[in-house]
Amino acid sequence: MIISVASGKGGTGKTTVAVNLALSINDNVQFLDCDAEEPNAHIFLKPEIKKTAKVFIPVPKIDEAKCAYCGRCREVCVYNAIAVIPPSAGRKGKTLFFPNLCHGCGSCSYFCPEGAIKEVNREIGEIETGYAGSIEFAHGRLNIGEAMAPPVIREIKKHIKTECTVIIDAPPGTSCPVVETLKRSDYCVLVTEPTPFGLNDLMLAVEVLRKLKIPFGVVINRADLGDEKTDLYCDKENIPILMRIPFKKEIAMAYSKGEPIVMAFPEYKKEFIKLYEDIAGQVQ
Repeated sequence: MIISVASGKGGTGKTTVAVNLALSINDNVQFLDCDAEEPNAHIFLKPEIKKTAKVFIPVPKIDEAKCAYCGRCREVCVYNAIAVIPPSAGRKGKTLFFPNLCHGCGSCSYFCPEGAIKEVNREIGEIETGYAGSIEFAHGRLNIGEAMAPPVIREIKKHIKTECTVIIDAPPGTSCPVVETLKRSDYCVLVTEPTPFGLNDLMLAVEVLRKLKIPFGVVINRADLGDEKTDLYCDKENIPILMRIPFKKEIAMAYSKGEPIVMAFPEYKKEFIKLYEDIAGQVQ
């Protein structure tokens, strides 16, 4: 079973829920941190990293000697990663490539009528794998300055073992990295907080999950803050509220020290076990 833990915005406690859920399940658990732009689950799980692998995407390398500046590569690039300056009187043409916009789709090299474009690998990040106790762990790190998290996320997800209970910590928000992370999930836990901003972003995340046809439920973090509008929304939309985590200074202090809730306060473990059982019941 693949359980993704997501949120419409950052700072809601998504990683807290993912980590404590993983630690509360007895065994045969795999944890993937797909928040490649800012992975932080390792701070709480403290895995021993066994292997590091670079992540590359194929990008075009243009042979100016063969290029006729026809502009076909620019036409087929939907990401505007290529610009072509045609030759003019007394001046040579120029083909410009913007690597940070390139998604590595290969269209430019495939459609180039002159065969002037070949693909070369460009490093954009790395994957680290290891173990946190009995939990198999993997996370990705996007290189500083890079913008393409989905290729790193795809590499992380290649480590999924379907025979395990897989907990995936998704990136925050509702953009492409989140969609890439949620694909193939059996269930998604949406973590939110009972505030106007939390509710607004929860509603956006619900729209994404309904488009993806992935079953989901909500965990309300800092549940005793804010107002009742999140409860009313979930009730109206028939969305199950799976768990409420109280706002307590002690929990915040443990978080600031990198201590998972179930390690600092073992009495919460039964709550996360019930969360897992509720999810398993809905998936089956």
